[in-house]
Amino acid sequence: MREPDWWSLPRRDCAPLKLIHETPGGVTPARTRNHAHVLIQGFAIAHGLVVIVFSTRILLRDDLSAESRLAWFLVMLFAPYLGVFLYLLFGEISLGRTVHQQHNRIFEKLHEIAGAAMGSCDRNLAQHVEREFHTAFRAASVDGFETTIGNRAELLPDAATARSRLIEDIDNATDCVQVLYYIWLDDNTGTNVAKALIRAAKRGVTVHAMADGLGSNRFVRSTLWHDMRDAGVNLRVALPLRWVVDTILFSRIDLRNHRKITVIDSRITWCGSQNCADPEFRVKAKFAPWVDIMLRFEGPVVAQCQLLFASDWLLNSGDEIPASFQMKADKFEGGFPAQIFADGPTERRGATPQLFATLLTLANNEVIISTPYFVPNTTVLDALCAAAIRGVDVTLILPQRNDSWIVAAASHSHYRQLLDHGVKIFEFRGGVLHAKTLTIDGALSLVGSTNLDLRSFDLNYENDILLRDDAITAAIIDRQREYISQSDPVTMEHVHSWSYSRRILNNVVVTIGPIL
Repeated sequence: MREPDWWSLPRRDCAPLKLIHETPGGVTPARTRNHAHVLIQGFAIAHGLVVIVFSTRILLRDDLSAESRLAWFLVMLFAPYLGVFLYLLFGEISLGRTVHQQHNRIFEKLHEIAGAAMGSCDRNLAQHVEREFHTAFRAASVDGFETTIGNRAELLPDAATARSRLIEDIDNATDCVQVLYYIWLDDNTGTNVAKALIRAAKRGVTVHAMADGLGSNRFVRSTLWHDMRDAGVNLRVALPLRWVVDTILFSRIDLRNHRKITVIDSRITWCGSQNCADPEFRVKAKFAPWVDIMLRFEGPVVAQCQLLFASDWLLNSGDEIPASFQMKADKFEGGFPAQIFADGPTERRGATPQLFATLLTLANNEVIISTPYFVPNTTVLDALCAAAIRGVDVTLILPQRNDSWIVAAASHSHYRQLLDHGVKIFEFRGGVLHAKTLTIDGALSLVGSTNLDLRSFDLNYENDILLRDDAITAAIIDRQREYISQSDPVTMEHVHSWSYSRRILNNVVVTIGPIL
């Protein structure tokens, strides 16, 4: 049988060849296909440019730790568009060159004005601090703060007593009051403090009050805030949310002022972990109570606290230095050495983990730490393990229920390593243990607002006081042992009982922790 002659078929039986694509709704011409192909190519190019630009930015940043850089690369790799969005919100830490320059100018001017007060700081540590602790005070020196002598302090028994005494101090003020809180609520505590400030202003006391723009967002828009202003209280908002656009473009949106500062008549300062809020902390009531620690200080260290408050006020207001910022420095005979430690995004990078590592290195016998948020970097984690390995009795007291599941997961990821090295871990049962304390060898104490987490290390403005005194340190240790008595010990068997899914979640969270 002869093969058909395809070329001899009539033209009407051989339709012209067309480039078509059959679809359920009909046919799509090749031009449409080409247009879609161009769009896909454009999308791919744009995608590549976005990844390249942000990856290059990450590589160019010398201020990033290796862990942070790796975490950002992982996010960019697995979720590039989410990664870009997160980087715009949380990627940059600096508040900008202008703010840094302004901060430096403010501190130069403040130190000039406060020269007499700061001059009472004894530069010869050897006369007042044992040689083994010299390094601790030098590591705590940020923004020119040096060790003061002639201080005294009182540890308050509980939050209610502390707040009652603080209000009593405000009611007894005759000259000036300065307060700064990260969280200020309009609950009983917040209302009572606000009314005390109003009473002070009405009797002629110069009152300055600040609250963080995010942590106290509701309060700075409340009736009480306006009542304070009407009564003559000078008010400012730290890092106000109107900076959001600038922050997204040039920094990260969650840089906050986490400080808790109260200075009264340039004679008294309060330092510790308590915000201006009830222990019931109604914004997160299911985790309550918040368990805090507060100390009342007198002496030259008060002038340092006032200088720190003044720096925050000027940085967020642009005002001239108020005349009420006298920064006096009264010494007490036989008083102990103390020094402000103040860190933040405009300070030297790495100052906080370096201080903690230094303190842990100095320990010979015992270290006790309480903190609500435990997400250390490698520097602090290694220092904790190294101290335990060389025979120091290292104890961590953390909350059993954390108000942040992310922080809890990141904390748990370190438990096995810490236990392996001999660190003791206790989980506090009675609410959120919010007290931030560190004691070394029954002699050295650090108290204030700083947590052992990456936020306090890199992002937040914090204030603490480092002091060398046997009696106050013993009182703080007694309080730490009270926390331990209300805690459950964490054992290796407990950690081994966790499911694989929980362990994976913990390790995933801690891997991306440096960017959160």
